[in-house]
Amino acid sequence: MMVNIIEFRIVGMHVMYYCPLASARRGKFSPVDSEKMTTTTALVRLKPRCSALSVLAAMAFIASNVQSASAQSAPPAFPVTVAPPIAKHIKTWDEFPGRFEAVARVELRPRVSGYVDQVNFKEGTIVKQGDLLFTLDKRPFQIAVEAAKADVARTQAQVEFAKADLERAGPLVETKVLSEQVYEQRKSSLGVAEAQVMSAKANLKSAELNLEWAEVRAPISGRVSDKKIDVGNLVIGGQVNSTLMATIVTTDPIHFVFDTSEADYMRDARKRKSGVLPASRLAPVPVRVKLADEKDWAHEGTMDFIDNAFNQRSGTIRGRAVLSNKDDLLTPGLFARIAVYGGDADALLVPDDAIISDQASKILYTVNADNVVTATPVTLGQMYEGLRVITSGLKPDDRIVIEGVANPAIRPGTKVAPTEGAIKPPEKTAQN
Repeated sequence: MMVNIIEFRIVGMHVMYYCPLASARRGKFSPVDSEKMTTTTALVRLKPRCSALSVLAAMAFIASNVQSASAQSAPPAFPVTVAPPIAKHIKTWDEFPGRFEAVARVELRPRVSGYVDQVNFKEGTIVKQGDLLFTLDKRPFQIAVEAAKADVARTQAQVEFAKADLERAGPLVETKVLSEQVYEQRKSSLGVAEAQVMSAKANLKSAELNLEWAEVRAPISGRVSDKKIDVGNLVIGGQVNSTLMATIVTTDPIHFVFDTSEADYMRDARKRKSGVLPASRLAPVPVRVKLADEKDWAHEGTMDFIDNAFNQRSGTIRGRAVLSNKDDLLTPGLFARIAVYGGDADALLVPDDAIISDQASKILYTVNADNVVTATPVTLGQMYEGLRVITSGLKPDDRIVIEGVANPAIRPGTKVAPTEGAIKPPEKTAQN
């Protein structure tokens, strides 16, 4: 029996049909080999006696198989949840790192030299102004006081003698028994004696003061450091290089010091000029501080100082805030972050979980009208009620991927099957 071969080579499929002459006339075909695969271009070879109907039937069969294979090879669309950002009118805060500093810090150095006789405080405790901290050996100072008192008595006796001598000379001058010169000498002697009394009294006060300074007392209230000198050691006082005995720092209120850049400084200056921010001289600028182990901005205060010049090396200017520290939690030198009020503004808010770090930049995955993922670079701002403020790069009608971001298959250019959702703020935080 004569057989006509119909052979089709199509990309990804090789199908052969045989066409007996009788069967060809009836338009029936049977597959010979439908599993061989090739990557050549389409080629049709037909014996002249095989009917055109056979060719059409074979081509229809192959086309259906090709469409089925294409449908199976197309990747599925990954499900994600999308939502627009929340638009809200908020109070803006500018964040800076910094450290706490004591409002006052005093170095305890003796005013007189001597040997330490007693240490009268417990290291690291709170002391009150006037509390006795160190006692020097008082005996040399007590002796000096007694000597000064004796000198005062001696000079006072000289004054009494000079007065009596001058009184006796008066009548004698009138009777010409004494000359005027002798009278003036006695008068001068009285003046010298009175001056010596004044000097002796001053020396007595100095000796009494030195005796008082033998007791080193706290000049301010605050927390005292450890002692820098022990009992029995000689301390040098009243000089530039006097011995350091301890330090005291105040704890309430307390300062927070930070540096701000030229750009931040100029931005706030222009806000004040335009009236968005009140002038600091008219209304105190509120601040909030968060410690390293805190999630909320639990400590409130106000700005109280901005330096009068920029640091030319760092290009920054120093700012300072003052906060209450009744519970004595805040300690000088402690690192923290401060948020300075920056005025009210309209903002777009997104969840932090939707933000992706891409090397030095931050991006959000947005879905366009064709349901294709796009990487959108954004600039981050403060946290507000548990959501992140986006300061630039995002539009109010953008569809942000809020669920499914962690799927490694989701990347720019991926086709997704989005489900419309909504951004729900977490529990309200301290900053708002």
